[in-house]
Amino acid sequence: MSADSRQIYRHLDIGTAKPTKEERKRIPHHFIDILDLSEDYSAGKFGGVARETILDILGRGKQPILVGGSGLYIKAVTQGLFDGPEKNTEIRNQLETLLKEEGPDTLLATLERIDPESAVRMERSKPRRIIRALEVYYVTGVPISKFHREQSTPPPFEVHQFGLDWPRDILYRRINDRVDAMLSGGLVGEVKQLLARGYGKGLNALNTVGYKEVLDYLGGNLDYDEAVNLMKRNTRRFAKRQMTWFRADKSITWIKLSDSQSVENVAGIILDRFSSG
Repeated sequence: MSADSRQIYRHLDIGTAKPTKEERKRIPHHFIDILDLSEDYSAGKFGGVARETILDILGRGKQPILVGGSGLYIKAVTQGLFDGPEKNTEIRNQLETLLKEEGPDTLLATLERIDPESAVRMERSKPRRIIRALEVYYVTGVPISKFHREQSTPPPFEVHQFGLDWPRDILYRRINDRVDAMLSGGLVGEVKQLLARGYGKGLNALNTVGYKEVLDYLGGNLDYDEAVNLMKRNTRRFAKRQMTWFRADKSITWIKLSDSQSVENVAGIILDRFSSG
């Protein structure tokens, strides 16, 4: 099961490193290619559907494995997450207009006044999350952080969590190599196809490291080398934020890695620890 908030979208293949069609034929995968790029999705909705899927898999005597990805998506499964009221189009449009006219800092400053607990976890590079938090407050009069605290629920199954701990120099080298591999594998061509299908930079699904830099390159805002260097830098920064998020989760068992370890070796370590409880 994928907990990647971008692998759920069709057509985002190279930039999200989706498993190949052959891999998906050998092993059933869930939450990949389930939405069009124009469709909205939330961590709360993912958490509910993912829990149902996990229970179904367990009921068939199989062992589900949740892999990824988005820290908020994983939290929605392992701890529960408030999904909030339905989208309010009028309020959402007002906030989107404010975003265009004044930028994310104005939205974030507003959230800091009404819900500082949520604001400290927000990133200005992800304004849609800030908009959603403001929308929930304006619709309900209650900060979204209060809903998260009061409506989180433990899952109806046992959870074992494992994290892969690469030395930073190796991790950053692997990130740079992965960016090079995605580009040689046709990422620019994939983005050109998205543009040809009518998808544009304004879509939240494309506000993603890798895609947004290539869009800027194709739009003439960056030259190729600038786009590549920015993609590598932004991916490293994203990885750092991910590690900060996951390090705060004390239920995760960390496995130290090195270049000398194979995938099979790491899988064996996880299976041994999983079996021992």
